[in-house]
Amino acid sequence: MSSDPALRTGGAAPAVADGDNRYKAVQAKLDALGRALDDAGIGLEELVRSVRRNAKRAEDVARDIDNAGLDAKFVELTSNVAVALGGAGVQVKKLSDTAQETADLTHQTRRTHARLYGALDDIRSGRREKTPRPGFFNR
Repeated sequence: MSSDPALRTGGAAPAVADGDNRYKAVQAKLDALGRALDDAGIGLEELVRSVRRNAKRAEDVARDIDNAGLDAKFVELTSNVAVALGGAGVQVKKLSDTAQETADLTHQTRRTHARLYGALDDIRSGRREKTPRPGFFNR
């Protein structure tokens, strides 16, 4: 599995943003969004580990260049790469944490939606007669 988010395949497809607000459609969209965020979180965690490994490698190479007695500009350039990768790792970790928090909130929203509207959907779905849409009596 690649740590490059653009190359990942097989993940959950994003939910379609249409006007279908029926109970089961909303549940399906929240489920798809939650799975997509979970998948993104996994990919971002892989990316964090990869960036940290590369930062460590760059530090090691800078030290090896210095020990080999090469020009100091190469040590500095390689050290700069290590520092930049370290900073990128911190930012990717923040993004990963945000994706996880959003995934958790999405799963919580799906459960709350089911608790609030699931019984109503069961009643409406179990009737042979048509029932008014939500909000009909508020007119």
